Amino acid sequence: MPGAAFLACDWGTTNLRAWVVGGDGEVLASRDFELGVSKLAPGEAEQRFQSEVRPALNAEGLPAILCGMIGSNLGWRAIDYLPCPASLDDLHRGLVTVADGVRIAPGLRGDGIAGAPDVMRGEETQVFGWLAQDPARLFGRYVLCHPGTHAKWILIEDGRIVRFITAMTGELFAVLKKHSVLRSDAPADDEAAFDNGLEAAEDGRALAARLFTARSRVVAGGEPAEDTPSYLSGLLIGAEVASLPELLCGALDQPVVLLGDETLCRWYERALMRRGLQSASYDGEAAALTALTALQLETRP
Repeated sequence: MPGAAFLACDWGTTNLRAWVVGGDGEVLASRDFELGVSKLAPGEAEQRFQSEVRPALNAEGLPAILCGMIGSNLGWRAIDYLPCPASLDDLHRGLVTVADGVRIAPGLRGDGIAGAPDVMRGEETQVFGWLAQDPARLFGRYVLCHPGTHAKWILIEDGRIVRFITAMTGELFAVLKKHSVLRSDAPADDEAAFDNGLEAAEDGRALAARLFTARSRVVAGGEPAEDTPSYLSGLLIGAEVASLPELLCGALDQPVVLLGDETLCRWYERALMRRGLQSASYDGEAAALTALTALQLETRP
């Protein structure tokens, strides 16, 4: 293994993805761990990292760089948020050493809506990785959506994250599906029901009232109950897509960049298309690795 090899980790709330990377940026080994910070007791992250993650990848002694919720108050250590606007260089300057040879990337904070601040931790690394994958992306303006439990809509200008807004769409869907009158064990994979939810979302306003249609369409409208999760998913994503871009930057005049899980990106692509908006999807995991490699090897464009 080359002497310049290192361990890169994208350590989130539910999962940990780790790579051993050579000095030339080549992935030498990789593995997923069910060690999300939500499953760890206080102070447990460092112990599990040293006793499980490193040995599983034969990475004892390698320098390591970590991003994601591992830098939150649920993880290894709470790392301060950097203010927006922020660039990959700012992220590099904000790296914090938490153990011998182990550094954690900070998150970002910015002005949110309703007078409250907004924060992200982990998504910014993927965004900067996406930018670094093509130097031409370091110039110009982009609107990027990172779907997920807490979806992020991000405004990028000349290689910097200028502003972002968080939507708890994924978490709201999970809570309603498990703990409300809409609870269901059926999968959310019916395209027709999803499209019906998109239509019901309209402009995204009065969402609380529109949510009740997921029940009334079944009990009084004769729609099949097993379609409810797909309809609910379409309603929530449709309301998000209809309202957040305008709050972020006004009218959209370019395709939306979708960055993240492939399946989620497809549903968002469907929602954007219904509103006459184009999009292009990219792999969030690959982007995270690109950024972590750039931060560790100092090969930033």
